[in-house]
Amino acid sequence: MHKILFVTPEAQPLIKTGGLGDVAGSLPKALAALGHDVKVLLPRYQALKTQGEVRFLCSLRVDNRNVNMLETRLPDSRASVWLVDYPAYFNYPGNPYVDERGTAWPDNAERFALLCKVAVEIALNRGYLDWQPDIVHCNDWQTGLVPALLALESRRPATLFTIHNLAYQGLFPASTAALLKLPGQLLKPEGLEFHGRLSFIKGGLVYADRITTVSPTYAREIQTPAFGYGLEGLLRHRQAVLTGILNGIDLEQWNPDTDRFIAQPFNAASLTKKPINKAALQARLGLPLNASIPLFGMISRLVEQKGIDLVLDCLPQLLKLPLQLAVLGSGDKGLERQLAEFAGAHPEQLAVVMGYDEALAHLIEAGADSFLMPSRFEPCGLNQMYSQRYGTVPLVRNTGGLADTVADALPGTLADNTATGIVFNEAAPGALLEAVKRALILYSQPDLWRKLQASAMRKDFSWQHSAQQYLALYQSIL
Repeated sequence: MHKILFVTPEAQPLIKTGGLGDVAGSLPKALAALGHDVKVLLPRYQALKTQGEVRFLCSLRVDNRNVNMLETRLPDSRASVWLVDYPAYFNYPGNPYVDERGTAWPDNAERFALLCKVAVEIALNRGYLDWQPDIVHCNDWQTGLVPALLALESRRPATLFTIHNLAYQGLFPASTAALLKLPGQLLKPEGLEFHGRLSFIKGGLVYADRITTVSPTYAREIQTPAFGYGLEGLLRHRQAVLTGILNGIDLEQWNPDTDRFIAQPFNAASLTKKPINKAALQARLGLPLNASIPLFGMISRLVEQKGIDLVLDCLPQLLKLPLQLAVLGSGDKGLERQLAEFAGAHPEQLAVVMGYDEALAHLIEAGADSFLMPSRFEPCGLNQMYSQRYGTVPLVRNTGGLADTVADALPGTLADNTATGIVFNEAAPGALLEAVKRALILYSQPDLWRKLQASAMRKDFSWQHSAQQYLALYQSIL
């Protein structure tokens, strides 16, 4: 049995802004189910949704501040959750990282440095908790100082750092290092300094014993200038300790046979019931009820990374085709405005809901015929996996985790029943448009389309396999 401290800025269902939240809610649960002692450490935000009892654990003295530690549980799991309770830093409304205008909270460096320093106290068994981990598993830039600070200690646990999205690096002015009271030996170009600034993510990339990212293809991509954001040289230097492990999905939360959010449960043997969800989705969004027209779904942050600009650039041509499109998401205000204008002009074909709605997300996955993910880059992606589980054929760009999880519908893969979606290569509106046309041709052949759906629904995207890979990696460090 391993003792694992899992340090993260978010974890579903307590708080989630994206894929990291899903992973931090699912991987510790899978590790605990395999018999390991897992503690998830995250801040006690105002927006945190805890279930059950929250009890006081202890009080820590960190940088002359009294920080309370609270304990609750990860719902439906044996994993404990330890909360860093410091209201001056975390008692903000809404999003953990930005205000309602999308502007980063001005004290993000201090907030997440405190999370890191609490993690270090616990890792060194200085937290009055009589518990010391064998492994400290850190996630994204908000936890990057943990491996750096632990590297200065002689008797420390092993460290692993997971990159969920290298585009977010935690860069702050160099003067922030003094404010955070960081040791001088870390403040050098081969340490936390990055082009004259302080980089949180470099703490993980330089000092962790092992680095992982969330798909094998993304692990290769981030070692190139196109995806490395200036860190590709460092990642190539550390490639011997860099591994891509594909994320899994929560098979209980995303199960078309038991999903409480959808109009009609179904499975691979009862695919004929899926159209009931399509009708429910059309009705929910005010689209004409039409069983024969292909309905495409999209659930996404509305930012360029997700390829929403590619969709907008070819929307005039897309809307000339016999299809409907349902979009759920929020992000760049300019992109939101353009989408809303298109929806206002084409209400019979395009429905757009701004924000995030968990019930609607499930209904889109169950009710759409095909799911669009035209991402410019995608470290792993989860919706293409949810889509396959729901018999909703994913249409994706050939990048990152999308490349690792979707098999293109080509003559050979269709013949041997391994095709699970439609894949296009170039991040260009024309390439996306051609892929949609290819989807329409396949959709017009019901037997072929059902083969695609059936192959997709047979795929195993459970966390068990990924959790075993993480355990093997932990073992290799220990």
